[in-house]
Amino acid sequence: MWIFVWLGLGLLIPGLLIPNSTISLGFTISSTTLFAVALVVMGLNRKYLASAEHFHESLDVFVHNDSAPTFFVNDNGEITYLNYAARARFGEVEQKSLVLVLAEYSANPVNVIFRLQNQARQDRAAREDIVTEHGHLRLSTHHIGSQGFVWRLEDLVERRSSTPDAPEPVSVPMLLANADGRVLEMNGALHQLTGCDISHIDRLFHDLPLRPQGLHQITTQNGRETVRVLEHIRGSGRREIVLVPCDEAELTGASTGRLFDELPVAMVKLSAHGGVLNANKLARQLLGLKVGGDTRLSDLVRGLGRPVRDWVHDAAEGRTTNKPEIVQTCDQTRDVFLQVSLTRIVEDGETSLIAVLNDATELKTLEAQFVQSQKMQAIGQLAGGVAHDFNNLLTAISGYCDLLLLRHDEGDPDFGDLTQINQNANRAASLVSQLLAFSRKQNLQPETLELPDVFSELSHLLNRLLGEKVTLNVKHGQDLSPVRADRRQLEQVLMNLVVNARDAMTDGGEVVLETEILSLSDDFERDRAVVPKGRYMSIKVSDTGMGIPADRLAKVFEPFYTTKKSGEGTGLGLSMAYGIIKQTGGFIFVDSVAGQGTSFQILLPVFEPEATELDAVPTASPPFVAARPTSTKEEGVILLVEDEAPVRAFAARALTMRGHTVLEAGDADEALSMLEDDDLCVDVFVTDVIMPGKDGPTWVREALLSRPDVKVVFVSGYAEESFADQQADIANSVFLPKPFSLTDLTEKVRAQIAA
Repeated sequence: MWIFVWLGLGLLIPGLLIPNSTISLGFTISSTTLFAVALVVMGLNRKYLASAEHFHESLDVFVHNDSAPTFFVNDNGEITYLNYAARARFGEVEQKSLVLVLAEYSANPVNVIFRLQNQARQDRAAREDIVTEHGHLRLSTHHIGSQGFVWRLEDLVERRSSTPDAPEPVSVPMLLANADGRVLEMNGALHQLTGCDISHIDRLFHDLPLRPQGLHQITTQNGRETVRVLEHIRGSGRREIVLVPCDEAELTGASTGRLFDELPVAMVKLSAHGGVLNANKLARQLLGLKVGGDTRLSDLVRGLGRPVRDWVHDAAEGRTTNKPEIVQTCDQTRDVFLQVSLTRIVEDGETSLIAVLNDATELKTLEAQFVQSQKMQAIGQLAGGVAHDFNNLLTAISGYCDLLLLRHDEGDPDFGDLTQINQNANRAASLVSQLLAFSRKQNLQPETLELPDVFSELSHLLNRLLGEKVTLNVKHGQDLSPVRADRRQLEQVLMNLVVNARDAMTDGGEVVLETEILSLSDDFERDRAVVPKGRYMSIKVSDTGMGIPADRLAKVFEPFYTTKKSGEGTGLGLSMAYGIIKQTGGFIFVDSVAGQGTSFQILLPVFEPEATELDAVPTASPPFVAARPTSTKEEGVILLVEDEAPVRAFAARALTMRGHTVLEAGDADEALSMLEDDDLCVDVFVTDVIMPGKDGPTWVREALLSRPDVKVVFVSGYAEESFADQQADIANSVFLPKPFSLTDLTEKVRAQIAA
């Protein structure tokens, strides 16, 4: 290709320099032709380099002389290339399915191929050992992108020669059985040893059940022989059983040596006192430590319940069952949990233990997540119940304080004391609101918010909170959209995050508040949360403080968890923020690097009003509406149903002072009994939601059957959302959350009467 380019350049230069136009044109045409030929050659070369043929020829350099059969397989399972060893064993199987090749070794090759290729797509490679008639076969596959997969078949025990007179190669007898002991496959070495086909392991062994590394007697064509049994149970319940011939040293209890070290099961042999006598390769990898002659199991792992020393002692004395225990390794660099089963054995009168280890890290992680979820749910229920009871108490406290304030003016000596009571009652109500925010049961009053307006009004307060050492930097993105949220609660979340950022920068720094539109075309998964696709307003609060260590990052939203000193924080701030954002329908995430700073990101769904809301035109009210006889002076008859006597007494006095006639009832049955009087005229039901016996919505439905025009005011210390579906079925009803003031109650009743 390059020779054509250089020749073209050599002809082009004379063509440009020769003054004769005819000769110059000839040189130019010749050089152009050579350039065109070079371009064609270049295109063909690129096409060849991108072809599967070139890909196979390139890889053939590496695998052609490999002694193990190697295949290239496309995504459809079709063999596109095989090396010399594969061609010698299986013949011309190119363009055929890999299923046909593996059918000789596996009863269900489709499942094997599907399972390994799926794992290879995730981890780039996968491997599995299977038992065949001729021994162990190791299947390994590598994902090579769009070209498909490379499959390699490696014999762990040599195959029987294809020559009829050739001797049987040396191999270890082995079999594959199901969980019930039925033999599924036995290799040639075992068949030669027994001289027949074995259908069940009880036809082979005389001393069932099998013991790990135990010595067992088997029936052979030459009589009974003693072998050491190595067993591996797969996840599907299938049992791989290897029979190791025993020499005189092994029959006297000597070490199993290399075979023990290569076992596919992690095993440790212990003395009666817990000292490590031997450990195979897998066990050493799991324990993460080099085991020496004087190493004890208690030095390698620690128990999550009882001490490891006590457990080992009981197992050596035979006082425990084979129930496995979960332990944690003492390796400080990683969290590894192991499931350990101890089996007591006696050899030549000496007691020892065999420990079988299984990696239980993933199991413990899932268990910890479940326990954390249960704990959060329990604390949430507790917070909701405590908040309900406190709201009843605060309603009575603030209500009676309001009544006293009506009889005292600012010049009264008691006015200041009453004001302090009222203010502290409001502070207590704010604390209860935080508890409800954590349990996601507080009452939100969502409205359409423009975040730049919210930040503008809040920035003055935030600057005062930050002080002189820390600066606030607010950045707004382009084309921002409104969101639906409770303004007061959203401001509380931002203040909590900014205060935390300030406390993380003891020497000063900068807090950055950023807003931008985030569009997700697909679902986004992070921290076990799935954010549906759509448009979100992103709010980031970042600082340049000390950061949060990685091992504490997952706990920052837990209630009462704090890294501050005693008396500097309650640990409710971030859990409250988490509850508010979740109840608003959003998401909150945290990123942090120790020593570099922390960033909290809030995602709130963009509010997109429906066309009916945009096109709605307010209609003029009718010029005259006939007023109810009982409502002409905004005074009416109120049926007050409340099981808390202090709250009921305060509410009755407040409504009576406003000129209403108040009928009191302590529960639903009493209220319904009063309504049996047909001459009684009632304008409004004011009722608690949660009461002994029938709850508020239940008795109101019964009462409205005979009095459909009565208005309803529901009051409750729980959130409105907890019974929103029931309230939606009741016409002319409104909700008043506890704690409420005298004015809140009277205004809500006045509005219902005037409606």
